Amino acid sequence: LILVLVPFWTSLLVRTTAWIVLLQTQGVLNEFLVTIGLISDGGRLAMIYNMTGTIVAMTHVLLPFMVLPLYSVMSSIPSTQMDAAASLGATPVQAFLRVYWPQSLPGVGAGALLVFILAIGYYITPALVGGSDGQLISNMIAYHMQTSLNWGLAAALGGVLLLIVLVLYAVYERLLGVEKIGLGG
Repeated sequence: LILVLVPFWTSLLVRTTAWIVLLQTQGVLNEFLVTIGLISDGGRLAMIYNMTGTIVAMTHVLLPFMVLPLYSVMSSIPSTQMDAAASLGATPVQAFLRVYWPQSLPGVGAGALLVFILAIGYYITPALVGGSDGQLISNMIAYHMQTSLNWGLAAALGGVLLLIVLVLYAVYERLLGVEKIGLGG
């Protein structure tokens, strides 16, 4: 849990800059891969200024928002329920899938909703790490609002984004429902 919380307490800009240093062509990760002989010096991986860098950096930034609701729900599930399932003949995998997993689904739903809400409007990390090839819709909306001054296209993109969010929220509400997110029990 501390491995999730320490980066969470670090500034977003510091974490994003760290990913730029780690993922660049002459960065730490490529140097490590060349040193251990996994890739050649001429075959360094392009992991920055593309969608790969955006996904890696955003995953790191948003991971605590998924882990913390999951931890909250999972820590409240009594271990005696797993023991009871085992005493009734369930294997550990069966006990997990039939007893533990269904009780942890509210945490999965809460974490997924929280990550989705944060990721849908993410702007700074894709702009810095993704470059021109790793942009998300929020970056395109900002570009058309500020640079190209094509406000009609920005409004249309915003409308499409809103429609996508509403459809996904309706699906989420149908599957889990907000009232079912009883974090902690």
